[in-house]
Amino acid sequence: MEESAELFTVVTPKQALDVLLARLPDPHLEDESCPLEAALGRYLASDIRSPEQVPPFTRSTMDGYAVRAADTFGASGSNPVYLEITGEVAMGEDPGLRLAAGQTAAIATGGMIPDGADAVIMVEYTTTIDAHTLEISSSVGPGENIVGAGKDIGRGELLLEAGRRLRPQDLGALAAVGLPSVPVKRPLRLGLLSTGDEIIDAGDELEAGRIRDINRYSLAASARASGAEPVVLGICGDDEKQLQQHVRQGLRECDMVLISGGSSVGLADLTPRVIEAIGEPGVLVHGLSIKPGKPTILAVLDGKPVFGLPGHAISSMDVYRLVVEPVVHFLFTGDRSPSPDIRRISARIGRNLASVAGREDRHRVTLIHEEDGLRAQPIMGKSGLISLMVRADGVAVIPFEAEGVMRGDRVWVELF
Repeated sequence: MEESAELFTVVTPKQALDVLLARLPDPHLEDESCPLEAALGRYLASDIRSPEQVPPFTRSTMDGYAVRAADTFGASGSNPVYLEITGEVAMGEDPGLRLAAGQTAAIATGGMIPDGADAVIMVEYTTTIDAHTLEISSSVGPGENIVGAGKDIGRGELLLEAGRRLRPQDLGALAAVGLPSVPVKRPLRLGLLSTGDEIIDAGDELEAGRIRDINRYSLAASARASGAEPVVLGICGDDEKQLQQHVRQGLRECDMVLISGGSSVGLADLTPRVIEAIGEPGVLVHGLSIKPGKPTILAVLDGKPVFGLPGHAISSMDVYRLVVEPVVHFLFTGDRSPSPDIRRISARIGRNLASVAGREDRHRVTLIHEEDGLRAQPIMGKSGLISLMVRADGVAVIPFEAEGVMRGDRVWVELF
């Protein structure tokens, strides 16, 4: 592929990503320490090895009695075993006792197993005969109803790898090993610039011929969902000089820039000209083999990725998931072979849909549960209608090689 693609010499999203990532330098986001309570969705800057073992002691997983398993062998309802009750394990304390053969101690879930014990008999299988005698009507094996010290997480064990995006369960594991803060990559600043003489902000008075800026808000939310920090660069009219100033500002202040609108080939579509005027290598790809979303631009300026996204709300959000989000991941992790993190399910399409071989058609659908499985019912409408995204559960994909699908055919649905 040439370094600067011809207008609408379309390529697949995967090919476009390969071209762009090959021209980007290694990422250099700085590390910072983040309190655990604020670390959800942040990217780990380094490997985390556990400084402690979890659990720190052998503990009970049931309410019942700590026992030596061998003392319960053969116990049943018709042939119970009787053990001496020597005490009770207090929660949060070392029990300070040792069980000899024939002895037991009451214990609650989470309690520390006393020395000599190797199992817990559930309280349902016990009867207290008197203050010092316990009747047991079932046997347990060694290790039953307990979890050993370090069996969950071992001291020094690799707990989380650098580059992982932290999830709620990851934060729980970090808390379990006594880490109140973690090293993470600083937030990636993603500049958002909306273009068009007709665009006004959501709170402005709506005049004839004007439309509100949907993409600023939907793309900002998409950026946050990707772990990036959106930086609003404002709204720029169809003026080449002003657009160039806005893009240069974005390059100074941000790690990457998204330009919404102006990526087609109309008279007022200035984005590719402005990118080429600012510097090299400039536009690398102009056109994706998808519908909607064809007039997408991928570029590099000052070593930073720059995207020209379609102005239509559906197209811009879809293209963000396909090619922008993987680049965000690269800038956090250095992974040059990322793919969109999209969950897919199989469903039967609810109507006939035409397509063109060599293009991936993407249709918003609702999912309907039927006796023979899921049906993906297309929601028909133009790509500028934000209501389609609101009503949809996902995107049904007609693959590149297909010339359409017939009602009842199986398709992949990418879930929102």
